Amino acid sequence: MPEGSRLRRLLNPRVAFGPLYLTDAQLPLWMIFPVIFAALYLTHWSLLRLPYYWDEAGYYIPAAWDFFRTGSLIPITTISNAHPPLPSVYLALWWKVCGFHPEVTREAVLMVAAAGLLAVWRLAMRLNGSSLVAFWTVLLTALYPIWFAQSTLAHADIFAAAATLWAFVYALPDATRLPGNHKVWPAAVWFSVAVLAKETAIITPLALAAFELGVAFRKPAAIRRRSYQLAACYSVCLLPLAAWYGYHYAKTGFLFGNPEFLRYNATSTLEPLRILAAFGHRLLHLFAHMNMFVPVLCTAAAMVLDPVKDPRGETPARISFPAQTRIYALLLVNALAFSVLGGALLTRYLLPMYPLVLLVAVSTFHRRTRYWQLLTAFSAAAFVVALFINPPYGFAPEDNLTYAQVIRLHQQAIRQLTGRYPGSTVLTAWPVSDELTRPELGYVKAPYDVDRLEDFTAAQIVKAAQTPADYSTALVFSTKEEPAALPFHLDSPAVEQKYFGLHHDLSPIEIASSLNGEIVWQHTDGLEWAALIRFNHAVEARLR
Repeated sequence: MPEGSRLRRLLNPRVAFGPLYLTDAQLPLWMIFPVIFAALYLTHWSLLRLPYYWDEAGYYIPAAWDFFRTGSLIPITTISNAHPPLPSVYLALWWKVCGFHPEVTREAVLMVAAAGLLAVWRLAMRLNGSSLVAFWTVLLTALYPIWFAQSTLAHADIFAAAATLWAFVYALPDATRLPGNHKVWPAAVWFSVAVLAKETAIITPLALAAFELGVAFRKPAAIRRRSYQLAACYSVCLLPLAAWYGYHYAKTGFLFGNPEFLRYNATSTLEPLRILAAFGHRLLHLFAHMNMFVPVLCTAAAMVLDPVKDPRGETPARISFPAQTRIYALLLVNALAFSVLGGALLTRYLLPMYPLVLLVAVSTFHRRTRYWQLLTAFSAAAFVVALFINPPYGFAPEDNLTYAQVIRLHQQAIRQLTGRYPGSTVLTAWPVSDELTRPELGYVKAPYDVDRLEDFTAAQIVKAAQTPADYSTALVFSTKEEPAALPFHLDSPAVEQKYFGLHHDLSPIEIASSLNGEIVWQHTDGLEWAALIRFNHAVEARLR
């Protein structure tokens, strides 16, 4: 090695200050994973014993519970949505070993979230090379309210996100290799795992395959052939997904789930106005929601600065342009795809995209600002605030710790119901209707008879008033978060109501008045409220 090169190498801070720039060889992944998992476990300690919530209770836990008891990959006690079975199999294995308890489920999901964060570390090390950049990217991802909340919720999205992030480790090119000049078969395997966790995960590998095909037209023949191979490799995950759908069709006669599920999530979402409005929401979700605007705006500001230089005139590493173009393409494709797919605009559908946004942000801070760790710390503080303080517009409780408030409020209401009126027939709406009829969800020991409403809007209450003999008690609660109105609208209320389920629940007093009942208990917790209403209906008895 020439003397000048040797001297430059010795003066390189990544060599001279090894502890600050740990490489994978110096700190193996098997040592990093326990640290990540322990940190997640401690920060989620108060959430581990919560019973199941929302879509957990509505589909994922019943589907896994059916597989656990019967071995059937097709749900029995709930309508099949044709979701792939990997999460059910994974949870059932944990229940087999440790028992069927919410805490076991949440710890099992926490391990998946930790595996996803480990992939974020590995990806940051490959694309940037700085362990500090990797550390801050992992920390910001873990603290981002949507990822934090989903880290213990048994939704398929966290499974698909973790597998997709590991696929990125092998699919995205780093600074020292041309696109595709590395083994990509692990990416094909991880993408296959992702689609067997959630069918919509197919969007990402197909987007990468299309990108490679687009690149091939501008390259020499040798590189073009390699691009075709990469596209084919990324498309391999179509095979296991097709096999699952074939199996589902053979068992149920439906290819993509029950007709209502298909209508709500695919065919009813194809109106141009709805797609345009949904795309606006998706951009908000990716770049502004839950204080994501803090690192995004800081990144935009940092981009106008020149890269910083050390005393030797060297600038910090950057994410390679081939990797950046693929990241931006993936963000755009996912925003567009989930503007069409999915009846509800759930932010968890974009779960594997948030680490990419944060990686670009932290890498930009590192390259262009001298005190870049202050910006990352400021972003982390903004995320912690968003965990507890809600945005001034409508959002899903599962986007931050509001979901835990909802669960505890439902538990409190159901305890009041059980203590005061055991055995009554209850007028309520989903998800409390499932919480009262499925003891396995952790709310009741014995199921109640339930008279179901869609929500607590005026139309539904008028409908319930027509059949007063069908119920003796009502457990009513907020089904939508309605923050104080902004001085402007993020979207047209008419559009929100028509396409995205916006509605206004009546208050407990209005419901009790309309149904001629008496409020015997009520409680409000921030945006959430619940109430118990008792009726004294005259019942006609007949002898047969």
